[in-house]
Amino acid sequence: MSSYVKEIDSREDIEEVNIFNIRINPLRRSEFLAIIESAIRNRRQLAQFGVNSATINDIVRNDEFRNTINSADLVHIDGMSVVWALRSFGYAVPERVATPDLADDILAMANRERMSIFLFGAQENILSECRNNIEKKFPKIVIAGSRNGYYRPEEEKDIFDLINKANPDILFLGMSSPKKELFFESYRHKLNARYILGVGGYFDIISGHIRRAPRWMQDTGLEWLFRLIQEPRRLWKRYLIGIFQFFCLVTKEKFRRAFKRKGE
Repeated sequence: MSSYVKEIDSREDIEEVNIFNIRINPLRRSEFLAIIESAIRNRRQLAQFGVNSATINDIVRNDEFRNTINSADLVHIDGMSVVWALRSFGYAVPERVATPDLADDILAMANRERMSIFLFGAQENILSECRNNIEKKFPKIVIAGSRNGYYRPEEEKDIFDLINKANPDILFLGMSSPKKELFFESYRHKLNARYILGVGGYFDIISGHIRRAPRWMQDTGLEWLFRLIQEPRRLWKRYLIGIFQFFCLVTKEKFRRAFKRKGE
């Protein structure tokens, strides 16, 4: 295990930066894993979510979403555009931590430690294939339960009860943002899972329905282009318009900081 962090008492103990009033932890994947393993071993609950340009575009327009992200224990950088933006402001950001890579690492850890997991999200057929593939690849993991991500508001409490009855070590929330974050916020003080991770579309990947970009595209910040080619109808607005919106946000913030320095 990495020696980065062995014990944490609060989020203030972990390195963080702030952009658009969003608290982000610019750590390596190995450093996140050290924190997570320590917390689980010491039975301390942790909740973690990732941010990319699309989620930041939503967060700046939604105070409830912002408050939920800022109250999470860990927030990783899930998009290269956010890495580049933070570096342009002078922050030292070692790497992008892609949520699928982090989720793979968590499953490997859970398999090694014979932990249990609950899968919440995606369509029922995708969820079923996801379960099957996890059981094949990680046979020592106990899948304590699963629930698709399509439900009416009045069903939320029953889903919470289902998760707590399963009493998993790990809870994966495989819904879009801000749905998964707001579900967590509603039940954060009642959920008994020791580690909660927002995994977004990860279930589509592990089920085999969606392929990840080649490693060179991931490393050069072009994974969004690969996904756009796979699902143009669903993702064109998010990526083509969303990236432009994020660029405008970053540019506006640069001017704001420049004028602030000039006035000091």
